[in-house]
Amino acid sequence: MMKISALALAAVTLMPGLALAHTGADGHTLGFMAGFLHPVGGLDHVLAMVLVGLLAWQIGQRALWLVPAAFVAVMAAGGALGMAGIALPALEIGIALSVVVLGAMVAFGVRAPVAVAMGLAGLFAVFHGQAHGAEMPASASALGYAAGFMLSTALLHAAGVAAGFGMGRISAPAVRMAGAAASVAGVVLLVGAV
Repeated sequence: MMKISALALAAVTLMPGLALAHTGADGHTLGFMAGFLHPVGGLDHVLAMVLVGLLAWQIGQRALWLVPAAFVAVMAAGGALGMAGIALPALEIGIALSVVVLGAMVAFGVRAPVAVAMGLAGLFAVFHGQAHGAEMPASASALGYAAGFMLSTALLHAAGVAAGFGMGRISAPAVRMAGAAASVAGVVLLVGAV
């Protein structure tokens, strides 16, 4: 929990500098804000990011920071693919499946080995990152945009970890029910993507 708290503190401390590094409506400022808002603009992204945090909480120990860190790192690579115009097959299906699978893992209380959870998070992160990168505004700074969506994602992961701690204190089944509800929502997203 200490590493996540330190990451959240660093993010909050650095955010104003990234957002306001240049005055006016230039590519850096617009890029950061567009990138920051992109993950929170779609239910599919929000659910997946929060579920990564819940899964990390469920596994515990080193997974609390390793699983979210793996997602963010691989998502950055996926974002670079999207910015370069490289398309992934079945992009929307991959994103919807991330919600279904991660939600089911939380619902069933799966405590996968940390390396397996990191690999699975990374697999899904490629799809989310590619979607973020492909939708970068033409006038945006790629660096600012990437910094924005990476920070936003990390904060959503931290929210998932915090939700796990909060709900876990009240009722462990509440976390699993949240995972089940998210997985059902993912099935609806999947049906819409097919």
